[in-house]
Formats: sequence, structure tokens, C-alpha cells
Amino acid sequence: MNVVDTSGWLEYFAGGGNAKKFAAPIKQFDQLIVPTICMYEISKVILRESDENHLLQALAVIQKGKIVALTPSISTAAAKISLQYKLPMADSIIYTIATHFAATVWTQDIDFKGLPDVNYIPKN
Repeated sequence: MNVVDTSGWLEYFAGGGNAKKFAAPIKQFDQLIVPTICMYEISKVILRESDENHLLQALAVIQKGKIVALTPSISTAAAKISLQYKLPMADSIIYTIATHFAATVWTQDIDFKGLPDVNYIPKN
């Protein structure tokens, strides 16, 4: 299973230097877990930098994965993960969901660097 962090999704949609590295886990829809917090962050960035049409196109791709909402149990577990690894709120939620599904996190976000089951790809 795979969880692509917001940074990976945005790199993929922008066609950035690491887009191809994120394409593999993104296109494996049957193995893709998408935390709703990623949908929020992606939506915010796309709406800030583009328009609703681009957002709808991105959401059509994102929703091919298994969408996982923030629940009370995930919230509590994420708080513990946040304190343990000193992760910001959204990152701790993403990482907690990934661990719940025994998934690998794919990211460019340095906050995840060195954590177990993380495929950290430095920005170009």
C-alpha cells in the first residue's frame, strides 16, 4: 500500500522534476491510500495557484485511490505520533493513516525524512 503526501501529489500535478517518481505509486490505484487531509491541502494550493477546473481534474485522479477520513481514533493516534516524531499536524495524520494501512509514505517533505516506511525523495 502507498500514501502519497501532499508534496508528492503537487509535484506530480505540476510536472516537476520528481513527477515521474511519484507517478508509480499514484497510478497504482488499487494500492493507493488518500488521507482527506491531503485532499484539503491539494485543493487549497490548486485553488490559490490555478482555478476550479484544474482542481476538479486533480480530484478525479485523487479519488481513484481509497479515501480515508480523519476519525476520532486516527486523531488520537496522530497526536501521539506528532509528539513522538515532532511532526506537524497534517504530517502526523498522514503518517498515522499510512501506518494504520501498513503503507509506504512517498514524499518530498523533509519532516518525514528518516521515518520508518517513508520513501523520501529530495526536491530537485
